[in-house]
Amino acid sequence: MDLSIIIPSYNEGNNVFMITHRIEQALATIHLEYEIWFIDDSRDNTPQLLNQLADQNHHVHFVHRTETRGLGTAVVEGFQRSAGKNIIVMDADLQHPPELLPEIYLALQTHDLVIPSRFIDGGSDGGLNLFRKLVSLVARKIGQFGIKKFRNISDCTSGYFGLQRKVIQNVKLNPSSWKILMEILVKGHYQSCKEIPYHFVQRDVGESKMSVKEQWNYLRHLVQLIWQSPADRRFYLFCFVGVLGLFVNLVIFNLLLDVKLYPLYASVLASLLSMVHNFIWHDFVTWNHHPNTSNWKRILRFPKFLVVSLIGIGITVLFVHIALVMKLSPMLGQISGIILGVFWNFFANHHWTWKTKAGDPSLRSG
Repeated sequence: MDLSIIIPSYNEGNNVFMITHRIEQALATIHLEYEIWFIDDSRDNTPQLLNQLADQNHHVHFVHRTETRGLGTAVVEGFQRSAGKNIIVMDADLQHPPELLPEIYLALQTHDLVIPSRFIDGGSDGGLNLFRKLVSLVARKIGQFGIKKFRNISDCTSGYFGLQRKVIQNVKLNPSSWKILMEILVKGHYQSCKEIPYHFVQRDVGESKMSVKEQWNYLRHLVQLIWQSPADRRFYLFCFVGVLGLFVNLVIFNLLLDVKLYPLYASVLASLLSMVHNFIWHDFVTWNHHPNTSNWKRILRFPKFLVVSLIGIGITVLFVHIALVMKLSPMLGQISGIILGVFWNFFANHHWTWKTKAGDPSLRSG
């Protein structure tokens, strides 16, 4: 089987015949063996219509689900039931034009993932109203901010995409949201991803999938993916440790100022003590992808961390000095120096102190 087309449906009886007809017309331009799988969660007469459609058309298969529901789980069930070497996922509501199927299929011959995008040159969101535009924009930007692999994808929340089956081979998908593409982008086995422009079409009939519940599921799913992605999780753990270190640093600094220690000396001592605190946390939590590291290897890391941290301390002390020269609060200088030092410390430690060896699973996830 060359191609499987997976179409989740919910109360889309008015569309299933039309979308099947348009798929057949589109794929008539290329010669391939294909199947269409409707994964249906409807509560109206759509299952009866799908049964009639499957009897009339040998390309069409369907399953009507009464216990499990949701777009994400529907797509995963479609993956399991389908047989094609290539897979395309699209909605049943005709917002995803079937006429684009040949271009997606041909692109899959040279790329692992193909994503039709509304947001690249030549694409269009179909004139969505301001509220829908805002919801879509916020969802995409939150995803791109939270997960590194989304940052080069303009439409990471798209429901229209194609992939080679090997991308999801032996991948455990946990589709708690309808944005199943995000799950695949984080966990899938792919080397190349291509976006092609398309014109999103406003729906005419059927029921919209946009709901507060689904938006909440999206955010919850995003947090789960961040936690399951070592590279992204590491960044947020680093920030967490940094906040703890900031608290330790400022408390000690303030105590030393209270005992009348000169601000520059107080800055150095507070930074040194918070540095030791941060190293322990980073070694056991942030960069813990070497769980069997011996104590002597940890000891050898400390001098590197020390060098990186001393430069960070130098940055902080410099800002305190600048604050004193400008007759500003030394606390303002301390906070400013810490903020800049955090960025320095993360990149230097990531690429030197806890540098991941080639072939390490953590590196592939980053």
